[in-house]
Parts: sequence; C-alpha cells; structure tokens
Amino acid sequence: MLAGLLDGLFSGISIGAVLLIAALGLAIVFGLMGVINLAHGELMMLGAYTTFVVQNGFKKLGEPWFEAYIFFALILAFLVAAAVGLALERGVIRYLYGRPLETLLATWGVSLILQQFVRSVNWVIVVGLVVFCLLFFGAMWIVSRRSDIDRIRNWVVAVMLPLSVGIAIAVGSFLSQTYKLAATKPWFGAQNVDVTAPKWLRGGLPLGAFQLPYARLFIIGLTILCVAAIYLFLQRSAWGLRIRAVTQNRSMSSCLGIPTQKVDALTFALGSGLAGVAGCAISLLGSVGPNTGQNYVVDTFMVVVVGGVGKLVGSIFAALVIGTVNYLIGSGTLALLFLPVKPLAEFFTFFATTSMAKVMVFALIIAFLQVRPGGIFPQKGRSVDA
Repeated sequence: MLAGLLDGLFSGISIGAVLLIAALGLAIVFGLMGVINLAHGELMMLGAYTTFVVQNGFKKLGEPWFEAYIFFALILAFLVAAAVGLALERGVIRYLYGRPLETLLATWGVSLILQQFVRSVNWVIVVGLVVFCLLFFGAMWIVSRRSDIDRIRNWVVAVMLPLSVGIAIAVGSFLSQTYKLAATKPWFGAQNVDVTAPKWLRGGLPLGAFQLPYARLFIIGLTILCVAAIYLFLQRSAWGLRIRAVTQNRSMSSCLGIPTQKVDALTFALGSGLAGVAGCAISLLGSVGPNTGQNYVVDTFMVVVVGGVGKLVGSIFAALVIGTVNYLIGSGTLALLFLPVKPLAEFFTFFATTSMAKVMVFALIIAFLQVRPGGIFPQKGRSVDA
C-alpha cells in the first residue's frame, strides 16, 4: 500500500514537472500579453519531433555519440520551438493584441496547421517554403532599406507575394515530378514515432520495494534547472526587468521608454522555447504523434490559471499539485488507499481512468476558483486594480 502510494506520488510529480516546464512559458506569455495561445501544445509537439530527428541523426554516428544526443536535442528543441514562436508572434499575434477572441481563433488555426504540417511534411514542402521565404522576405528586406518604403510597401507586397508563391509551387512541382516518391514521401506521417532513451536513462534507481525511473528523475532535474534559469533571467537580467515591468503595467512601461514590441517578441520566443524543452521531456515518456501536444495543453492552462497569471511560484505549486492529484486519481491509487472505506473506494474507483480523473480535477479547480478567482497567488499592480 505504502509502496504504491510513493510510486504514485513520484509519477505524479514527474508529470507535474513536465507541466511546469510547459506552463513556465505559457505563464510568462499569458501574463505579459494576455494571449491565449492554443498552439502552445503544438510547440511542445515540435520539440518532441525535433528530439526524434536528432536521435535518428546520432544513431548514424555510433554508440558513444548516441548516449549524449539528448543534450543536443534539448538545445535544438528550444531553438526550433523558439523560432516558430517568434515567427508566430511577428506574423500573426502582433496584429491581434487586445482582441482575445481573434487571437484565440488564430492560434487554434495555427495549431491545426502545425498538426497537418507534421503529418504531411516532405522535401517538396520544405524546399517550397524555403524558396518562398527567400524570395518574399528577401525582397521585403531589400525594399525596407529604401527611404520611400512606406509609399511602395503595399505595391511590393502585391507583386512579390503571388510571384513568390508561384515560383515556390513551380519548384515543388518540378521536384515531385523529377524525384517522385523520394521527394513526396512524408517524413513522419500520421502514425506515432518512438524516441529511444540513452542507456543511462533506462532502468531505475532501487528504493525499497519500487524503483525511481532514471528518465523521470532526469525530467525532474531538467525542470529544476529550467525554473532556476527562468528565475535568474527574470530577476537578474535587464530584459527580465523589462518583462516584469511590462507584465505589471504595459502603458507605463512604454511611456518610460521600454521597447514593448521587442519585449513581446522575446517573451513569446522564450515561452515557445520552453514548450520545445517540455516536448523533448515528454518524448522520453511515450511515443510522439501529431496530437501529442493536445494531451498537455489543457492541463498547462489549468496550471497557469490556478497558480496565478505571471506568478512563477504559483505555477510551480499548481503544476505539482495538478500533476500529482491527476495521476493518483487516474491510476486508481486513491481507490486502493481508501479501500477500507467502501463508499470512498467506490467513489474514487469510478474516477480511476485518465479521462474521468481530468473531469474530477476540472471540478476541483472550478470549485477552487470560486473561492480564489485570481489563483493561488493573484497578480497585483495598478493595471490589475484598475
């Protein structure tokens, strides 16, 4: 009984650690810009697929290199997700600030696009995108150096956009007809893919009657490292000070000369990069698929809301509590714990599935928010009081 409870607590904490890494970025983004980013789960998915690609690359290098691939995967997952997040902020979200409904719909659409992109991506699509970006954004960069850019911008866009799309489609068509299946075969497809952990992350640490899996210990250690790094960045760096200032009062920060647009871009890229790191972590817990992020994004939003918007300590506490409670209920651990008390045992047995456990956690969170609408650590400041 005790061994099962300890095992459930450890598994719940490890799940909470994954939620915390993802929620760190979401808490900063949501707290700073008020943006409900429904594509956050897909950024995690991109981090997981990046880990899969890096793993396959290091397999070809041989055994000594393969044991260290996870560290390179963490860096690349952060960079890939941060780059996609920066492009999302610059291309979509920056035009929708202060319009929560439009932002919600736009990011939901981006999440669907990213899911389908992963299912369908091949050499034709990648080369076509590269050609389009080089032509269109290269032309815009060249034109931006002209003194009369404001006068001719719309004309340049009207000409270069269809021209770049047409050339990209023509290049893709040429590749598909020339190389056929080699160029058109999807890289991943709709099926899930498996990430193999290095040998030193397999097995577990014996502790009495049960084991602590090395992979979960690694995830917990990674979470502690990420939390410490984010805390130091926010509290000890100049950009961290700017982020905290804009989070508390955007208009006053702008009046004091803080470049709020650059802060928005940096913050969104940072939050997206953390989502990529979380995706790398979840790839060690199971298979990776186009819908991987959807399994975590709702829980991540719950962590942010319960902990308090923009509050690091609140996110830590909420992630650990939600992850642990969710696992204890869904795995049936609480049902076994209350076995001597038949009514309670039957009650928790009814909720002893993953989906029903989420229902119960939702109900508990709704009840909690009725008492503390601002979360565990509500945000304070003039913008909030107003």
